[in-house]
Amino acid sequence: MESNGTFLACNSLKDDKDLKFLLKGSQLLKVKSGSWRKERFYKLQEDCKTIWQESKKVLRSPESQIFSIEDIRDVRSGHKTEGMEKYAKDVPEYRCFSIIFKDQRKNLDLIASSEDDANHWVSGLGKIIAHSNSMNQKQKLQHWIHTCLRKADKNKDNKMSLKELKNFLKEVNIEVDDYHAKKIFQHCDKSKTEALEDDEIEEFYKILTERKEIDKIFQKYSDAEGFMSCQNLVRFLYETQQEEDAVVAAPALIQRYEPNERAKRGNAMTKDGFLMYLLSDDGNIFNSSHRKVYQDMTQPLSHYLVSSSHNTYLMEDQLTGPSSTEAYIRALTKGCRCVELDCWDGPNSEPIIYHGYTLTSKILFSDVIKAIKNYAFKTSPYPVIISLENHCSVDQQKVMAQHMTMILQDMLLVAPVDGNKSQFPSPEQLKGKILVKGKKLSRREDPTGTNGNNNLEAEDVSDEDEAAEIEDESVKTEIEQKGKSDTLKLAKELSDTVVYCKSVHFNGFEDPSHPRAFYEMSSFTESKALKLAQESGTSFIHHNIRHLSRIYPAGWRTDSSNYNPIDLWNVGCQIVALNFQTAGTEMDVYQGRFQDNGFSGYVLKPEFLRDEQTKFNPKSVTEGTWGTKKKLLLKIISGQQLPKVNKSKNSIVDPKVTVEIHGVQQDNNKKQTKVIENNGFNPKWDEEFTFDIEIPALALVRFVVEDFDMSTKNDFIGQYTLPFTSLKQGYRHIHLLTKNGDPYSSSTLFVYINIQDCD
Repeated sequence: MESNGTFLACNSLKDDKDLKFLLKGSQLLKVKSGSWRKERFYKLQEDCKTIWQESKKVLRSPESQIFSIEDIRDVRSGHKTEGMEKYAKDVPEYRCFSIIFKDQRKNLDLIASSEDDANHWVSGLGKIIAHSNSMNQKQKLQHWIHTCLRKADKNKDNKMSLKELKNFLKEVNIEVDDYHAKKIFQHCDKSKTEALEDDEIEEFYKILTERKEIDKIFQKYSDAEGFMSCQNLVRFLYETQQEEDAVVAAPALIQRYEPNERAKRGNAMTKDGFLMYLLSDDGNIFNSSHRKVYQDMTQPLSHYLVSSSHNTYLMEDQLTGPSSTEAYIRALTKGCRCVELDCWDGPNSEPIIYHGYTLTSKILFSDVIKAIKNYAFKTSPYPVIISLENHCSVDQQKVMAQHMTMILQDMLLVAPVDGNKSQFPSPEQLKGKILVKGKKLSRREDPTGTNGNNNLEAEDVSDEDEAAEIEDESVKTEIEQKGKSDTLKLAKELSDTVVYCKSVHFNGFEDPSHPRAFYEMSSFTESKALKLAQESGTSFIHHNIRHLSRIYPAGWRTDSSNYNPIDLWNVGCQIVALNFQTAGTEMDVYQGRFQDNGFSGYVLKPEFLRDEQTKFNPKSVTEGTWGTKKKLLLKIISGQQLPKVNKSKNSIVDPKVTVEIHGVQQDNNKKQTKVIENNGFNPKWDEEFTFDIEIPALALVRFVVEDFDMSTKNDFIGQYTLPFTSLKQGYRHIHLLTKNGDPYSSSTLFVYINIQDCD
């Protein structure tokens, strides 16, 4: 079926020695525990997109022995996972490597028989992943369709019978009745052999991937020969796409996306080039200039929203689930800039991290600090805050301080920046630095703890025990038996690691005549914070201009569910901590907010949440300088290659799209399209919606695609969330994300966006 080899994923790597090794396959030792280490055969399949793994399990389905290259987040050589650290220390690092998956799947820890074999696997997988990531949308679509064609070709004769064509259509998520299937088949079967081959399959591919809605737009701006001149492209970009730099952009887009050399030389665009542009980053709904840091990063730290994780060590629920350093790595690589460490006395004088009073597993404090050091600045160069919940004895607190000092070295901030003692330094000034948030000893001349009573070795401080708030009977019993104290003795060494983030209890908004030190910050449970936002919104905003506020989930959320962060952001709360391991609307909105500003983990608050004279209150939006009200006109046109929700061959999705606005109360809204039955491949809606947006700077737009089910809850297919201020206008593609926030390879929505000022 791929006689010319054009669609082989790694065609450009066909002579690569690493690729040849992977295609041949090799024996590897799979490591699960100290007592489970077994030899298994692994092989890259000929599609260069999937790995086959040998299994000794009885009745294991063939599908379960395969995993996709697209599911791999990272390949790490050496002892770079907890499993390798624990169970493979006896094997040289150069023979070890681990495959890290995008979803919640466990890491695959492997040992090769030699250093060469390990290098082949690590290097080969790295090349294939890089190649896959560099493919444009059209190439991804071609590859996906040809993979499905190969699956449908049951007898492997590189031909397609009518029966195989019907199977293929189900594989790509589209239900076509027998009459239409036969009609398509007969149209393509030019040789009248009752089987499609070579050029006939290409003809079938063209019919299948036709985008009539885009053809229609193209025809409006192209000539009789099928070329869109540079001048007409400028007109399209300016009139329809609202691109201000259209004159400069048009020639660059032709050079970047036009595959036809004749058209390129004539400074024109064909239909194929136009489609490639619309599917590219330049045709994306998200403003590509917001993919880099573009905001002012020199304001005080308290002027930014900060991507923050709650109980970062947990992989699952709050009561019995596993704790893992991997959870810190995942959060940090998702742009998180504030991580939480719940520290308790451990054996052998080594502090441990786990959710106190519960059955969650335990990990070493030192291992977490190493993971933070290694991954803190891989995604963003801006500061990371370590939020310490300290339950340790004085001796083990000294060990904590020692570990942070020795492991983090120059990364650890231990003194004010440029002697700044009156306000927070900026994220720019704190680049590459790790700050500690925690309790601090009393000082006679505090500002930031650099002067004063340095002879104080330890003293009692109030204990902030969030774990004790968990609403669970076994936790309450455990606390009663242990006889919890309201105070904790704090070691000077640990106190000295806290510079700008001193934890204090919240005793009400400050009296202007007795201002609190700027570096004092409080943590609030979601219910307490929401109450303050509801009853004293403007006061909370003023508080958050000068101070940091951290919000964390309520104690009843033992399943690690999340609360809506929007209402807290709307009053300027910076560190709104969510359970990063839990997918859902709340996490979608969170990641949508923080993909802005270069995915740096810091988003500058709007001016009216930073202005000390502000009268803004999100609960009663009145006339003020909150920005111009907007009207959003939105047309959901079509969908492309939506994934199957139910993997059964005969299950085809019935997609519908919901558009949600998340912002101030007046702006919250949702509207949905009709349901398209039995078509996840190329559904067409052509439905228009209008939304009025009072406060654009605080609004986010979420597009959700679901598989409609009349009898049960609709199944999630994909979503995409972005700030209203990052929307691009005109005809745009939305590249859908999985429930875990990873991009699908070729699943998109095609929409039209127009934004107008309200009178």
